[in-house]
Formats: sequence, structure tokens, C-alpha cells
Amino acid sequence: MRTRLASALLLAALLIAWEAWCRSGRVSALVLPAPSAVAGTLWGEIASGRLWPHLRVTASEMALGLLAGTVLGLGAGILLSEWPSLHRVLRPYVLASQLVPKLALGPLLILWFGFGLTPTVVITALVCFFPLFENTLTGLAQVEPGQRELFRMLGAGRVQTLLRLKLPTALPVILAGFRVAIVLALVGAVVGEFVGGRQGLGASIIAAQSVMDSSLILALFVVITALGMAVYEAARGLESLILRRYARD
Repeated sequence: MRTRLASALLLAALLIAWEAWCRSGRVSALVLPAPSAVAGTLWGEIASGRLWPHLRVTASEMALGLLAGTVLGLGAGILLSEWPSLHRVLRPYVLASQLVPKLALGPLLILWFGFGLTPTVVITALVCFFPLFENTLTGLAQVEPGQRELFRMLGAGRVQTLLRLKLPTALPVILAGFRVAIVLALVGAVVGEFVGGRQGLGASIIAAQSVMDSSLILALFVVITALGMAVYEAARGLESLILRRYARD
């Protein structure tokens, strides 16, 4: 409680200092608008209903990209963990694919898929893939050799060992990767909209930049931050529920 109060007081102090600096006339409102102006712009976007379609598009792209990246990352991590020879062959290619800046792929993805939802979802999925892939590999490798030997002596097959021993053991590490992927999913969706989006919060920032509306840009930053914090806290809550359930079992 004290920590939250200290955080709130720090935020209030920063906003007051920012407002006072802007009102002193030392900086142009075109460069840095006051917090009160940003709040007024944000309220105008909410009250007029202009914000909601863009928020819905970004949230949809984020959810679809996160789902695709999670399925691919988790599946690839399990596959390469179960077949070490395949892991040794494919891992350099997987690593190389993550070293390519995702923003640089934007023009190519637009050529392949056109403008709109699809290239943004693909960029988001590519961004989310690696945390799930790497954490799944790391988590599955943490199973004690003695436990594997016990399962082998009990006659457990590969699938039974995976489902009843490896995945439950790796679950905390996999869920930590999922939390990272959620944050990156929002980044991927907004960056994807920078490149080829026609709607969404990222596309709205580009549109606001074209008319030099810095107040709207900062208001959209507030919305993106609030969305990211909401989904991150939701992921933490889901993680706690899942881990408590497995701890009881």
C-alpha cells in the first residue's frame, strides 16, 4: 500500500512539474503540450467515440498476433526439446530469423499481404514467438534427470512424460515468457500499424504526426500504456491462478 502511494505521489509530482514548466512559457505547446491539454485531448477522443474503433483494432491485432506467436513458440519449443538432433539443425535458423529487425520486414509483408490487419498480425506473431520458444526450451531442460529416470522405470511413454512431468515443471518459466510476449505483442501491433496500418493506435499516431498534433500523440501514448498495463496485470493474475492450481495438484 505504501509503495503504491509513493508511486502515485511521484507521478503527481512529475505531472505538476511538467504542467508548471509548460505554463512558464519556456517551451512551445507545439513541442510539448501541458498535461492538462493532453488530458483534454484524451477526453475529447473518448467522448466523441473516435478512440474506440482504433483501440479495438489494436487490441484485436495484439490478441491475434499473441495467439499465433504463442502457439508457434510453444509448439516449436516442445518439438525441438523432444528431438535434440532437430534442435541442433534448426536452432541457428530460428536465432537468425529473430535477428532481422521486424520493422524492416514491414515493406515485404505489405507486398505479400497488402495493407491492413494481416501484416500487423504477422509482425506481432514474429515478435511474440521468441520469448515463448526460448522459455519453453529452457523450462523443459530444467527437469531433473532422476525424475526422468523414475518416469522411464514406471513405463511412461514420451507423451506421458511430457504432459505429466516436463510441462508442469516448465510451467513457471513458460508463463514468464508469456508475460514478456504480452508486452511485446502490444509493441508489435503498434509498430506494425506504423508501417502498414490504416486503423489502430499506431496508425493514429502517424496521422497525428502528419498534422503536428503532439497533444494527440501523447494522449495516444497514455492509451497504449494503459492497455499494456491492463493486459500485463491480467497475465500476472492468470499466471498466479494457474500456478496455484498446479501447486494444489
